[in-house]
Amino acid sequence: MTERRVYLDSAATTRTDPRVVAAMEPFFTETYGNPNSLHAEGRAASTALEDARGRVARLLNASRADEVLFTSGGTESDNSALIGLATAGGRTSGHIIVSAFEHHAVLESAEWLGKHGFDVTLLKPHSDGLVYAEDLEAALREDTILVSVMHGNNELGTLQPIADLAAAAHRRGALFHTDAAQTLGKVAFDVTALGVDAASFSGHKIYGPKGVGVLYLKKGLRFAPYLMGGGQEFRKRSGTQNVPGAQGFATALEIMEAERADESVRLTNLRDRLETAILGRLENTYVNGTQSPRMPHITGLIVKGVEGEAMLLHLDAKGIAVSTGSACSSGSLQASHVLLAIDCPQEIAHGSLRVSLGRWTTEADIDYLVDSLVPVVELLRAMSPVYEKMFGGQRA
Repeated sequence: MTERRVYLDSAATTRTDPRVVAAMEPFFTETYGNPNSLHAEGRAASTALEDARGRVARLLNASRADEVLFTSGGTESDNSALIGLATAGGRTSGHIIVSAFEHHAVLESAEWLGKHGFDVTLLKPHSDGLVYAEDLEAALREDTILVSVMHGNNELGTLQPIADLAAAAHRRGALFHTDAAQTLGKVAFDVTALGVDAASFSGHKIYGPKGVGVLYLKKGLRFAPYLMGGGQEFRKRSGTQNVPGAQGFATALEIMEAERADESVRLTNLRDRLETAILGRLENTYVNGTQSPRMPHITGLIVKGVEGEAMLLHLDAKGIAVSTGSACSSGSLQASHVLLAIDCPQEIAHGSLRVSLGRWTTEADIDYLVDSLVPVVELLRAMSPVYEKMFGGQRA
């Protein structure tokens, strides 16, 4: 195995920025009190927590700081948003709409609600990787209480028309939630301009620490706490708050926003360099979502006639970290639910490879990936009866 490592899986997680680590450190060893305690140490920690909350609220353009709730991460934020909004006020029924290519944290929350009295509709995206407002309008009903559509798809990189979708939901009296874990800090995100009622974010997607997230919850909404106990976070999320994590999240987001304009251009150029090179050197390969608005850092490749997991393992042996939507489960290869949702045939969906760029990605990294991937694909296709059947044995 090579000693060189090239990390191209930033959509899965990011390395914590050293500037964020430095900002967090005092809250482990100096300002370490419980922010809910009344003594001096507790008050100092509470001040630090509210400082972080205010900074995040300003960057999200929330109308009030107490619309920002700190959680343990994106999964908890998604779970809390769907279950907390749906079951508010003791409600046990109603209609919920989620897109069919959501993160599993949303899909499984919706599935849980479906097993507990709620009627759930999976809204199908189009082959271009977008959810259309007119499709949402057609799916809305008089009893629709909640809609959830992610801002940016984590496999395709496509950006959804959230403002239009939220407006459509509101016209029918439904609330609107978006999972924005992939887009925060990469593209503009303004809760007021988008008109969302709730939004979920994750610290480790923005070069912050793992184990901390944010749930934006518009003031005045009825909400049933998902975690119960001491009533922290304005009685909406019990549990002693992660003050170092909150400070880390706020610092990471500030850095992202300060550098976003330049970084967006840089990552877009790297993404385009990658896609041009791959498509120029490998036949029967394409990129998902290129006709739609996209995030700058994600490329969703489909390499026909090979399995994504095989490509991933070969690249890992060459020192390159990427991901695939296909995964081996219970002895069988499962195609990505995201790709199946946009009508990608199952045998083709198995050839998915997600490359996601980050703060430390260089042109040399992109060139190394391309130079490594081409022979890997040629080798796998040469051994593939599927590729032989599809294309008559073309090697590239």
